[in-house]
Amino acid sequence: MSEFIYLARRYPLGLAGGVILLLFVLMAIFANIIAPLDPLTTNPRASLAAPGTTYMLGADMMGRDVLSRLIHGARISLAVALGATFIGSGLGMLLGLISGYVGGWFDLIVQRVAEIMQSLPLLVMALVITASLGPSLVNTIIAIAIPLIPNVARVIRANVLSLRELNYVEAAHAIGMSNTRIAALHVLPNTLAPLIVLATAQLGSTILTEASLSFLGLGVPEPYPSWGRMLSESAAEYMRTAPWLVIFPGVAISAVVFGANLFGDALRDYLDPRMGD
Repeated sequence: MSEFIYLARRYPLGLAGGVILLLFVLMAIFANIIAPLDPLTTNPRASLAAPGTTYMLGADMMGRDVLSRLIHGARISLAVALGATFIGSGLGMLLGLISGYVGGWFDLIVQRVAEIMQSLPLLVMALVITASLGPSLVNTIIAIAIPLIPNVARVIRANVLSLRELNYVEAAHAIGMSNTRIAALHVLPNTLAPLIVLATAQLGSTILTEASLSFLGLGVPEPYPSWGRMLSESAAEYMRTAPWLVIFPGVAISAVVFGANLFGDALRDYLDPRMGD
């Protein structure tokens, strides 16, 4: 408990970001309990209803409760962000570990492919992949995960290149340990800290990318209540007549990205050994 209090005092912004993320995660987990109405139920009589007692955040053009759709939309946005970050970081870690430890022609090929992929922005690559695979929840996760791989791979590779020259790795070689065992037991654990920091930092960008894809109609399709799709359905046509359709999804996206960035910055400072006490 004393350690938690010390960290909270040292990284107050990180604590605030963690609390924001935790609230959204809990909202996504207990969406069926928290949501006052079914997010898919339409009510033509309540079309574009202003915020009030029945619809606390208003209703959309089909009479669906905006609050319920926001709550259930947290499931989609966080599922896509966490899934893409986990897959992209996992594959990037594996490629970076092998590339940095083995070297040779494999390292050369991986680095050239990574440079080609990094020449395109994350959103552009995700757009191309999603357009090729088609809009769906799984395809959206894949489309966002693939562009994350080269960034993670290059960071892990740079870390492995320095680790493999250290004394304890040379000692493991001297006692006859295999390269696979050395990489798995001695090199890999020491790359987890930068991997965690990088994955947390990328969480916010994956949420924004999912919202952008859904806004363009290439992300998670209907009937899933995605935050980005909620914006795409109302941003242009109803911005003046029903601004709550744009404001509340925009605030939700901004809040979770803001929380992820604050938490990622604090985690980076905590795990970075160069940061003094």
